Amino acid sequence: MSYEKVAQANSNIVIGTKQTLKAMKNGEVEEVFVAGDADQHITEKVMRMAEELKVPCHRVDSMKKLGKACGIDVGAATVAIKQ
Repeated sequence: MSYEKVAQANSNIVIGTKQTLKAMKNGEVEEVFVAGDADQHITEKVMRMAEELKVPCHRVDSMKKLGKACGIDVGAATVAIKQ
């Protein structure tokens, strides 16, 4: 379900940890998706900020599948859907 949701919101997403954190700080994020196979020290900041800002944070199993759902050829550790 999560991959489909990302794929459907393709024009309204932010890909990558730095961009996700920036968008969350600006209050632009509706939901966050974090790949379970990404380095935890990378995704930890995103999950912590999502919890602080009460933004729904979903774990998916694969960076590669998350990247593919975003329409890119590389894996994505974090993806945010903008409001």
